[in-house]
Amino acid sequence: MPSYRETLEYILSRTDFERDRGTPYNQRDWRLTRVEELLAQLGKPHRAYPSVHIAGTKGKGSTTAMVDSILRAAGYRVGMYTSPHLHTFRERIQLQGRPIPEEDLVTLVEEIRPIVEARPKTSVFELITALAMWHFARQEVDLAVFEVGLGGRLDATNVLTPLVSLITSISIDHIGVLGTTLAQIAREKAGIIKPDVPVVSSPQRPSAMRVIRETAAAQQAPLTIAKRDWRWRDLGPTNNSQRLAIYRAGSHRSPEYPELWLPLLGKFQLENACTAVAGIEALREQDIEIPREAVHEGLAQVYWPGRMQVLCREPLVVADGAHNAYSVSQLIQSLPAYLEYQRIRLIFGAGQTHRPASMLELLLPQAAHAYVTAARHPKSASPEMLRDLGQELGYSVEICATTEAALRLAVREAGPDELILVTGSLFIVAEALSAWEAMQGRNPFPSDPPGIY
Repeated sequence: MPSYRETLEYILSRTDFERDRGTPYNQRDWRLTRVEELLAQLGKPHRAYPSVHIAGTKGKGSTTAMVDSILRAAGYRVGMYTSPHLHTFRERIQLQGRPIPEEDLVTLVEEIRPIVEARPKTSVFELITALAMWHFARQEVDLAVFEVGLGGRLDATNVLTPLVSLITSISIDHIGVLGTTLAQIAREKAGIIKPDVPVVSSPQRPSAMRVIRETAAAQQAPLTIAKRDWRWRDLGPTNNSQRLAIYRAGSHRSPEYPELWLPLLGKFQLENACTAVAGIEALREQDIEIPREAVHEGLAQVYWPGRMQVLCREPLVVADGAHNAYSVSQLIQSLPAYLEYQRIRLIFGAGQTHRPASMLELLLPQAAHAYVTAARHPKSASPEMLRDLGQELGYSVEICATTEAALRLAVREAGPDELILVTGSLFIVAEALSAWEAMQGRNPFPSDPPGIY
């Protein structure tokens, strides 16, 4: 039997569109029939259980985690598929909130290998998606929650016919692949809308909402819109959580959920929670039994690290995986609403395709001092490139060789009224979380073999 490392090497040996975010769809050999044919040879595992499908630009991972947590709190056996991962590849395929064990992944890959090798054009993401769908079927899940990898219309997960589709906030991202306008990107995201399948949308900018409305109408898919049909009321932060009420339009005096607790900070998480609850209500309308107590419990217990995560209060250290200008703007607006500080000490690293200049343009004016670094990932922008971008914007930044070096230096130099903010990509955040655990003398997070990526 191959080792876990050999299994990962085999998976990653396929064509990897995750590392090529600059080639437009129309220039790729990308078609859903390839995934459908692969799944057909596995017995169509994606049809063995009901599912929830979630697309969007901002918040789709958090919303996926919320739906998963609520369903588990309701007593269901739930599979969750997300991407990318923070520390280990196995996080992408979870059962009951736990990553797939190494031995299970190795066994699955060995069993699927003859089928995949007969299909040389199967991509990395198509293979991972098929593995997740097959694993969930073999584990006899009651429901599965799938996050779209990229876009929606041509994403490998779009072979699903879910009970409900969710579309979180859409913004400009991956313009080389999905399109150059918000409407074009929204059209790709709205590609997950299926005939007669209820769809829930977060609030959107007008051009994106227009596309979602048109697509839902064409598919005769009932459309629920958060902030129109289901609404939320901010009840304020408390310690490392925040409270909110969620209610159907017209029932603000007697909310269906008068007080919910959410351990994820940020105003945008209130919107995500409302979208998730509206999706849960769509499941309830299809006779999926979900007690309201499960919504309370599920939201209160949701775990989704690296999103405005407070690592320490003294000194104040926050890690957030914002990786585009819209996410950064939301982060900047949210921080002072939840945390007390006078100045920001910034640790920044970004992927090459995530338009780091647009993020630095927003972050550097907020920072009293900035360190730039690169994660140990082939997609990372070099610190020298980030320094040059900062200089072009009129700011001086300091290069650090590693994320851990930047974090240690920031902690040593930070004043008592400063916030150390780590952001720019999930790769940087993952390394910061691991570095922080090491600095505290705690056990490291599960990880993959060095050099595998």
